[in-house]
Amino acid sequence: MTRIAVVTGAGTGVGQVVSKKLSEDGMHVMLVGRRVEKLDETKSLCKNSVDICSLDVSKPDEVENLYKNISKKFGRLDLLFNNAGVGIPAKTMDEITFDEWKYVVDINLNGMFLCAKFAFDLMKRQNPQGGRIINNGSISSMTPRPGSIAYTSTKHAITGMTKTISLDGRPFKIACSQIDIGNAETPMTQRMKEGVPQATGKVEVEPVFDATHIADAISAISKMPLDTNVLNMTIMANDMPFVGRG
Repeated sequence: MTRIAVVTGAGTGVGQVVSKKLSEDGMHVMLVGRRVEKLDETKSLCKNSVDICSLDVSKPDEVENLYKNISKKFGRLDLLFNNAGVGIPAKTMDEITFDEWKYVVDINLNGMFLCAKFAFDLMKRQNPQGGRIINNGSISSMTPRPGSIAYTSTKHAITGMTKTISLDGRPFKIACSQIDIGNAETPMTQRMKEGVPQATGKVEVEPVFDATHIADAISAISKMPLDTNVLNMTIMANDMPFVGRG
């Protein structure tokens, strides 16, 4: 039986490489994102059949309809990679407008809640019961960068969400993991090569690593039986300053 996966933020970066890998693993991947042209790019890289699902993860009706369509077409869901996320330019909290704050919270927190909520519901009802949810937490779920209060707050919240889903999912064979990623080489991290602000106040170049290693890690977790879980994984450029003092 073909396993079914949903990948949010599938049009670019980490979502794109993970979608490609899961497709190579033989999964039928639902590519979720806002821009159809980017989802088409990802589709062209996938080895097996995929579906393009253009929607805004912060809109409850759109997310619910996605899972209704999955239930109707396939009858089940095996994996959600809850990946969609956004950020805003670095600035201190007094400089951030409420609309900017709300924009980040709506996608990074409310959107991840909605995608997990409806995945959980389907996994709970389906036969055989159960499935796996993997949340993209980012290393910002543990340690902030300067001027990142909106992004960091949402990613800290994802850690609590992950633990609660993992706990509440136990009776229904629903496993939940969190992967915290640091400096994967994607279009979003090109600025790392030019220099980014550090806790010391300096601006320094930071190393990056090949995002395909993230896809390999998620592939490995997805193949585990549902009585086994990697609750937290940190995957990062080894020489980035994350584990040192500021």
